[in-house]
Amino acid sequence: MPRHRFTDTRQRIEEAATKLFVARGITETSVRDITREVGISEGALYRHFESKDDLVWQTFEQGYTSFARELESLAAREQGARQKVGAMIRGFCRAHDDNPTLFNFLVFVQHGQLSKLAEDAPTPVTVMRAVLVRAIQQGEIPAQDPDLATALVLGAVLQPATFAAYGRLALKLEPVSDRLVAAAWAAVNAVNN
Repeated sequence: MPRHRFTDTRQRIEEAATKLFVARGITETSVRDITREVGISEGALYRHFESKDDLVWQTFEQGYTSFARELESLAAREQGARQKVGAMIRGFCRAHDDNPTLFNFLVFVQHGQLSKLAEDAPTPVTVMRAVLVRAIQQGEIPAQDPDLATALVLGAVLQPATFAAYGRLALKLEPVSDRLVAAAWAAVNAVNN
């Protein structure tokens, strides 16, 4: 079998599984549901993944660390903390709008998967935290707990994304990305002395 067909099948499995996991939940989605959606046998799925848990893990790990590297790249192109944070928040919004299913999968399953990541694996959290630590050190934002600052910035974009996932907000985040950047920047600058 040509390598590209193997890769195409794997990608189709990941996309179908992600869609089902977001719509139904991981526990409620069976291997049979996934294979039926893709149009393959269960044996074909097991040629790519050892189990459903392995499918969840590999899809999460690849998507999460890949997204973290994209955020690093976006930040590296900018000068100054505000521009770096803005570029990353806009990156979150683009990722959400380009593929809300994958974005929601990464957000919704992270709590069960984060402990499996290698300690030095890049994550969206560590990338944002590094930018904020440097901003504190450089005096671009007031001295503060960098973990709280990271939570405030990520909350400014992830909570609207969560509302969008549940239909409480319009699906697209890019049209409000400037407002999210402003909210995040205000949050890390609103420090009581």
